[in-house]
Formats: sequence, C-alpha cells, structure tokens
Amino acid sequence: MTQAAVPGPLTRRGPRPLLLHLTLAMLKSSGSIAASTNWNAGLANSPQAAALRAALGDSGAGFPHAVLAEALRQDRALIAGIAAYRRHPYRRDLADPPVLWTEGGSRLLDYGAGGGAGRPVLFVPSLVNRAHVLDLAPGHSMLRWLAEQGVRPLLLDWGWPGEVERRFTLTDYVAGRLERALVAVGEPVVLAGFCMGGLLAVAAAGRRPDRVAALALLATPWDFHAADADQARALARLRPLLEPAMAFAGALPVDALQTLFAALDPFGVAAKYRSFSALDPASARARLFVALEDWLNDGVPLAAPVARECLEGWYGANSPACGAWRVAGLPVDPAALRLPALVAVPARDRIVPPQSARALAARIAGALLLEPAAGHIGMAAGSTAERVLWQPLRAWLAGL
Repeated sequence: MTQAAVPGPLTRRGPRPLLLHLTLAMLKSSGSIAASTNWNAGLANSPQAAALRAALGDSGAGFPHAVLAEALRQDRALIAGIAAYRRHPYRRDLADPPVLWTEGGSRLLDYGAGGGAGRPVLFVPSLVNRAHVLDLAPGHSMLRWLAEQGVRPLLLDWGWPGEVERRFTLTDYVAGRLERALVAVGEPVVLAGFCMGGLLAVAAAGRRPDRVAALALLATPWDFHAADADQARALARLRPLLEPAMAFAGALPVDALQTLFAALDPFGVAAKYRSFSALDPASARARLFVALEDWLNDGVPLAAPVARECLEGWYGANSPACGAWRVAGLPVDPAALRLPALVAVPARDRIVPPQSARALAARIAGALLLEPAAGHIGMAAGSTAERVLWQPLRAWLAGL
C-alpha cells in the first residue's frame, strides 16, 4: 500500500489582497444564493430560468439547490486554485544583465551588452510594478528576444522607493531620473514606455527631443475618461480614504494599489484562479500563470506625491487628455512631437481601456497604431506575445 503524496507547503503570498478577493467571492456566492431563494413564481417558469437551470445542471431538485451547488463548486475551485498557486514549485531564476547606470534605487540594465549593435531601445515600465515583466521567464522575455534579433534593449528598473524617492513627484521621475538615464546612454534612443511608463516616456520625449529618436507606447493610457468617466472620478474620490496610509508610509502601499486595480474588474481575479485549479501544474500554461501572478503580487509602493497627482490629476481631472498635465512647468503635449511613433493598444485590455490608449495614438501625427488581440500583460509577456507584439515591434524598429 503506497502513501498518498503530501501537498507542499504554502510558500507564496497572493492573490493580493487575499482577504478582498475572498470577500468578493463570498459576496457573489451569497448574493446568488439569496436571489435564487427569492425567485418569484413567474420568473421561475420563464425560458430564462429554464436556461439557467440547464446551465447549472438542475436535475429537478429545484432552482435554489442548483444555484447553491454551483456556488459551492465555484468556491471550492477558487480555494483549490489559490492553494495550487501557492504550492507551485516555479521560481524565477533569470540573472540580471550588466548595469549601465544607477541612481538611488534605480538601475539601467543593458540587455544588449552581449552584442546588440542596433540603436538602443530604452524601455520604461510602470512605477507600481517590478520592471521584469518585460523579462519574465525563459521564452517569455521580450528584452532577451529583441537582443537575439540584434536590437540593444535597455530597461529602466525604477527600484523600490526609498526615503528620497518617497518625496518624488512625477517631475522628479521624468525630469530627473528618466532624463538622466537618457543622458547616460550616450546617444539618442528609441524610448519605449509600457502602461504608466508610456506616459512618462511621452513627457520625456517632449522635453528631450535631442535624446529621443522614436517613441513606442505599449498599453499606455491617455484619456482617462474615454471609457467610463464616472468610474475614473470615483477612483479619484478615494484619495481621502487613502491619505492615512500615505501619511504613515510616505507612499501608497502595494495592497492599496491592488485594491484600486481590483475595482476595475472585481471578480476577475477569482475567475482566473478557478481556471488555474483545472490546469496540470506541470504544464507550460500553469508555469506562465504562476510567473505572471508572482510578478503581479510583488508590486511596488507608489510615492505619495505621485499617487496624489495620478488620482486627482489623471483620473479625476483627466489632465493628460485635457492638456493640463505639466512636468517641470511644461505642458505634456503629444501633438507637439515630431518623431516616428508606434502605439500598441491591446484589444482585450482591462487595465487600460482601448479607448483611452487610442486617444494617444490620435494625438501623435503619423503614429502607427497596432491593436493586438491580447490583454494588458499578455501582449508583453503572454503565450502569444512574440507573434502579436514582439515581431511587429522588431519590424517597426528595423524600418526606422
């Protein structure tokens, strides 16, 4: 008689904040069960109710029982998915490339140091996530793939905000850190911004045309009210609730940031963990899921002055699209740029609505608009990323 394998220990945090996602799942299940017991007779005999019963596998025990069974099934799958993620053996073990420049906690990593001879392409990630989403894992690293194609990719790793950075504004990051990184390269670059990093790249390109030869903007928001102005303003109104945490830490904590992102798609995290519970843990798909979730759950706090600027200015007042956003006193105006530009707008993006990013493409004269069939992160690091983004980006770079 053989002994059953004992599951490994739970070694990860996440999904963050865990209590929020469990509470949302509980509220969804409880709400569905309560609604099913109050189903009135007229609706219970409707075609819609019959379709729901069929979908839930109701074999005659009654609609409320079918809803209860489905709610329990989904909750079990969610818990199983979270446990499987936390026990998964995958660990990222890619070594960093050489460091070209440092300042404070920030580093400029040179992925082309081994032979990339083309024009340097400086990638600027978001301030609220680790930079290695663009160097996620073997087979899922846009930067290493580009280096193999003869490009010289550089990555600005903002690092963890220390005592100095927690007093930074967007001006400090753009007119300070980013511009000094541009100077450190020693020649004009193609500036490539991802998500929030794209906004910073637009500002830097306008300020330093002598250092930026072309601009690639990947899943970059611009018109924060284009998709749902009420939702954007609602996020801005949360600032007073976040002030105590920012006053204490000098930054908006990671779990608070994750809560704001969850507000954009409250049940999305639970749905993907249910799906993960059905995967073979040894499969490539499961390993990619874990790699992406590890990156998502290992966020970076946002300096409090920057958080206030983003909430009030970007989300509340829609300052970029209104022409009111300024860096070091100068307006940030994409229409004033005179350089080749590519704007990649993932069609299934839930973080940056496509309407928001398309508004940026429309502001830059002659910009090439690329709309890959992918999500926000999947476009850069997912299973189809090479086909939908890396190859078109490489072709555009070759044509400059």
